[in-house]
Amino acid sequence: MHTGTEQLDGIFQALADPTRRAILQRLGGGPAGVGELAKPFDMALPSFMKHITALEQSGLIRTAKTGRVRTCTLEKGTFALVDSWLDQQRRLWSGRTDRLEAFVTRDKP
Repeated sequence: MHTGTEQLDGIFQALADPTRRAILQRLGGGPAGVGELAKPFDMALPSFMKHITALEQSGLIRTAKTGRVRTCTLEKGTFALVDSWLDQQRRLWSGRTDRLEAFVTRDKP
């Protein structure tokens, strides 16, 4: 199993690609087959499958095959992990900017 940092690295690496973000956005509307997901993209299916594999390996989606159809679904728990990390960063930076503002606006003798 990945450590938290390694998992986050994989997630952010997967999110760095605009095609993968578009796939995730579409999956936000519900599960979809790979063929349906691939339609808007001008690429061969093997190339598209590399994006699906990257998303699955990062934990952002899961796939299940029924017959000849591979269906993709968002893995919401992974998004919760990202949200938790982002929340920690917001709190950290909010505190720093609050202290900076207090320092800058403090009355000078």
